[in-house]
Amino acid sequence: MNKKTVALTTEQYKEIVSTMQRGFTGCRPNKRIATALVLEGNLGLRISDIVKLRPSDIVKDGDRYRLEVTEQKTGKSRVFTVPLVIQQYIENYCLRNSIGKKDLIFPISERMVQKQLKIVCDYLGYEGISTHSFRKWYATEIYRSNGYDITLVQRLLQHSSAAVTQRYIGIEPQRIESAIENHAYLL
Repeated sequence: MNKKTVALTTEQYKEIVSTMQRGFTGCRPNKRIATALVLEGNLGLRISDIVKLRPSDIVKDGDRYRLEVTEQKTGKSRVFTVPLVIQQYIENYCLRNSIGKKDLIFPISERMVQKQLKIVCDYLGYEGISTHSFRKWYATEIYRSNGYDITLVQRLLQHSSAAVTQRYIGIEPQRIESAIENHAYLL
């Protein structure tokens, strides 16, 4: 884990992806890398696992879609539901780009994604953001939208402890600051 990498805000997520999709002076649009980052931010996978995905990895399982991956970094197997809207997003992207079921969705390197992200973040004036910021954003958003359930996020990310997850998404300093702010009993 890169300690300097920060979690994105939702506004940064939107601005980075939209800027990458449309491009800017001196930088052509890159919808492929924008899509890879969208998947990282919505599936919580590392970019190393995103660039290895194939459409055939997402399997219809009864009334749901599931994805089974072996994480490159940890070697841990992970099986989880892919929301229908994300499955359709991936399917549409593959159709528009003539990507076959067994083909890599993103036949690019992690380094290529990182380089393009750096160009966009430099343009936007963002510091401390890397591809891993999208996974941290995913974790933070899941945490906030599910009643601040750190155990849920720990299980999703397959962290060894809740303390690791708290450090990962940077909530401990926020909670301490909030506790201090909310404890003012002046007479």
